[in-house]
Amino acid sequence: MQQEAQILAISAAITAVIQGGGFIVAYVLKTEVFYDILGGLNFLTLGIYSAIEGQSNEYSWDEDPRKISCTVIFLCSRLWLLVFLGWRAHERGGDSRFDEVKGNFIVFLIYWLFQGIWVFTISLPVMFVNASDLSEYSAFDYFCIIGFGLCVGLEIAADIQKSMWVKAGRQGNFCQVGVWKYSRHPNYFGEIMQWWFAWGFSYNSGFGAGDVQWWVGILSPLITMKILLFTSGTGVDNANGERLKRYYDKCPDEYTEYRETTSILVPMVGYRYVPLFLKRTVFLDLKRYEYEQEGQINEQ
Repeated sequence: MQQEAQILAISAAITAVIQGGGFIVAYVLKTEVFYDILGGLNFLTLGIYSAIEGQSNEYSWDEDPRKISCTVIFLCSRLWLLVFLGWRAHERGGDSRFDEVKGNFIVFLIYWLFQGIWVFTISLPVMFVNASDLSEYSAFDYFCIIGFGLCVGLEIAADIQKSMWVKAGRQGNFCQVGVWKYSRHPNYFGEIMQWWFAWGFSYNSGFGAGDVQWWVGILSPLITMKILLFTSGTGVDNANGERLKRYYDKCPDEYTEYRETTSILVPMVGYRYVPLFLKRTVFLDLKRYEYEQEGQINEQ
């Protein structure tokens, strides 16, 4: 328990230094160019630090299969995010989120504080695993670590397929290549589910359901869901609603068919046969994501 507390405390301090230092330089230069870069580096630093510091007297890090697998998948996930966001910002010539805020000290600071909180909380399950002394896999561990890896792979595949589609000239009216045939937001599904699996994997790193730190780790998937599903201007919320106007203006019938037959998150077939109440609940295809046109809502 003492080691866990030490890793969390030092990880919080590392995050504060990275994000605080980044903010000061960014505000002075009035730039956002290394915002995502420092977010990604912050993730990688916490993963590597917790792996090194979490070595026990009984097992070194490279002798603990649970720590190796969890940390490697985590680092692959966050390294991809770093590369992808950096590439996307370069392609777009900057990040429009910061156009109106990088000259405002308080608002710009809030952005950096939020990134620090996001990085730290998302990393909680991995830090918990690296702070533990357990080295044996259970059947549940296998299920969770495989799910963790598959969801990271899904997100990477979805990002690459969408990027290639854009680079090829956006053939068709909207992206339906690869996994995008089966989900309207497969990248977000992969991002959300990987942290549920990571949190599940950390269960056996402590005292099970009675471990307070394990329950604190649930912030990782919950905050991810909050950002991607329920925060205005980000994630699924940003991609739907009024943003759908371009599709309903250009290809209303084709896009209506796509939405009726394609899950908003979970890649699947047969979505058209799912009852509306299940779409609105289990599948999170919420009414807020519909586009209101001339007083009517396009229902699934």
